[in-house]
Amino acid sequence: MSKPDPAQLAQLQELLKTGFKALSLGDFSRAGECCQQIFAIKPDLPQGHFLVGLLGLESRDRKTAFNAFQSTVKLDPDHAAAWAQLAKLYMTEGQVNRADAALRETLRIRPTDPMVLDLVGTTLTQMGEHGAAQAFFARANQAQPNFPPFMQNLANNLVYHGDTDDSDRIFEDIIRLQPDSPQAHWALSSSRKADSDKHVEDMRQCIAGRGNDPRANAFYYYAIGKELEDLQRWPEAFDAFAAGAAARRATVEFDEQAEQQMFDCLMATYTHEWLAAGPAGNPDASPIFVLGQPRTGTTLIERIITSHSQVHSAGELQHFGLALRRLADYRNPKRFTAELFEAAAQLEPAALGKLYLQSSAKMRGDTPGLSTSCRRTT
Repeated sequence: MSKPDPAQLAQLQELLKTGFKALSLGDFSRAGECCQQIFAIKPDLPQGHFLVGLLGLESRDRKTAFNAFQSTVKLDPDHAAAWAQLAKLYMTEGQVNRADAALRETLRIRPTDPMVLDLVGTTLTQMGEHGAAQAFFARANQAQPNFPPFMQNLANNLVYHGDTDDSDRIFEDIIRLQPDSPQAHWALSSSRKADSDKHVEDMRQCIAGRGNDPRANAFYYYAIGKELEDLQRWPEAFDAFAAGAAARRATVEFDEQAEQQMFDCLMATYTHEWLAAGPAGNPDASPIFVLGQPRTGTTLIERIITSHSQVHSAGELQHFGLALRRLADYRNPKRFTAELFEAAAQLEPAALGKLYLQSSAKMRGDTPGLSTSCRRTT
């Protein structure tokens, strides 16, 4: 491939500038045209492939995004943004081991770009590494202040850690910068008790402005229902919760047949005979698991147990499911399937326990052997 001459280099820079701007404005057709012109001049330009990857993400063409980001890092192994995008994509596809590898590559480059830092934080959150994620979200906000998407991620992380005062201040700042922010409104409603219906009316105006947006409306209606409940306006609260549930259902894909197959697999595989015939697990006695469906008393049981001075509450950790995926190299993006549980039944229990303990201790910064309570609701 011949090296572009100065005129071609200038043309490439202009096409990249135009393409990224078109993408930011939602003009996917123009962005695609720029990509075609870029590759006609230099097919192996990493920035061109990266632009294609972003275009794939925005147009919900995940296959194109994957291929483009993989091409980007093949052409430029130090392209931190492409590695970070791959790490996030792999996690959302359930390919945890590949996500681990892409994240290591991202961190190897020591990124400073706020978008990359935020992506790293998002991927770490999906991995259950909330403590490490907070540091990256904070750095992203320092590098680019007053940017609502970065602020939202940091605030959500603070909520996870129980720092509601700081998170509420950030949510309020987000609403000042971006009044129509569903998650920020919902978070504020969840963290404090309403004493008037002013915020309810503000959110109703947001719904009217958005129109048919099920994902956003689910946040708004649930928030409205909670505040109306605070105000003891029960019939209106019920109507709002019902509207929120209907909006949420519109965004959920439910495969009844796959769900039935999963439960059939659980009943057929995880029997008393299977447990009795299996090898020993990890000998560490520190984790205490409280299992149950939502709203069945798991939180109460956890609080009773963790009232003991030698027991620490770890909350609802994600590490057990991630350990299963890592050891089985399971790559299905669906969270729970018959295939996953069939693979899990073949794993070495001691290895699974060891990996789980390492992951959860790393997140908490605990020393091995510290008693913990891990509440998992399904």
